[in-house]
Amino acid sequence: MMRVLALSLLLMATSVFAAPQKLTAVYHVTRNGQPFADVTETFQQEAGHYKLESVTKGIGVYGLFGLRRLSSEGEVTAEGLRPGHFEQQQGDSAKKMISADFDWAGNTIAMKAKGQVTTAALEAGTQDLASYAYQFMFVPPKGEEILLSITTGKKQKQYHYRVTEREVVVESAAGKFKTTHLVNANEGGEEKELWLGAEAHYLPIRIKMQDEGGAKIEQVLTSLHVE
Repeated sequence: MMRVLALSLLLMATSVFAAPQKLTAVYHVTRNGQPFADVTETFQQEAGHYKLESVTKGIGVYGLFGLRRLSSEGEVTAEGLRPGHFEQQQGDSAKKMISADFDWAGNTIAMKAKGQVTTAALEAGTQDLASYAYQFMFVPPKGEEILLSITTGKKQKQYHYRVTEREVVVESAAGKFKTTHLVNANEGGEEKELWLGAEAHYLPIRIKMQDEGGAKIEQVLTSLHVE
């Protein structure tokens, strides 16, 4: 049993060290088939810590809303990313700042929106809106069912994804990728699909979803630089 445990820890550690030290990913986003935004994401890890930033710049009239910034930082562990602090900012208004602070020792999370702080029990493995997609670099979707606890900064929610296809090819401006296709399996949940690049550190190559107004949003990788 000890040999099995040691092997499991070795495999997890190998996964952590195999993840890139630094990368930049750029995505193009459409809304109902029309240009909507461009997203630039940067990730870096060093000495057991990581920093991640996602910046969305609207196209045309959508640019009037200002930049949308997501940032996450925390630890890199044998189980992958362990966020410590998350922020979401739309434009320059401080009133639109949303944040979450993770207290792993006390198993609590403090979420702040519109100046109000909500404290809740912190579920094991919880990610934030910026970190959850990068967690797949450390814990690839090996099974057929995936459960993810994610905080938006306003609330903490359990997401259930189902693997529907593997090695399905997705072509984009960044190249041709074999992907693992995930579909949201939450009953009555939002329509959302992810295609994770099996040969690109399981980063999202394509994402499809619906926004609150029912518009169809599609995000596709256009360039990827890995160090």
